Amino acid sequence: MNSFSGQIDQIESSGNISIVSVRIGEGVVIKSVIIDTEETAPYLAKATAVKTLFKETEVILSLEENPSISLQNKISGTIIALEQGALLSRIEVQTLYGNLVSIISSNAVKTLKLDVGTQVTAMIKLNEITLAP
Repeated sequence: MNSFSGQIDQIESSGNISIVSVRIGEGVVIKSVIIDTEETAPYLAKATAVKTLFKETEVILSLEENPSISLQNKISGTIIALEQGALLSRIEVQTLYGNLVSIISSNAVKTLKLDVGTQVTAMIKLNEITLAP
């Protein structure tokens, strides 16, 4: 499980759903959609320290720094380890905020020509990120 620590920067709610922005570093915000609000979850308050958690299989990698897609959670880094299997590959990416792991198809690794030292942008859908106080 991937994890980054940060502080809640902003909370936007509608009904029982909130989009919570967590600042994990200078200029880097991770957004999560949760079924809770400031009224129903005491930890949901601006400046509260939280952890963002997401599975390795939910991390998408791109060679472009800022691809034009709807994913808002983007973290740049460098591949520091690559274990290529017959079907799936485990890729460890070093970022300024800590390391993260992505598991993608080995075919994608070949197609993108990924290797240790390659600069990538890791992206995660906001509905795949869980918050832990």
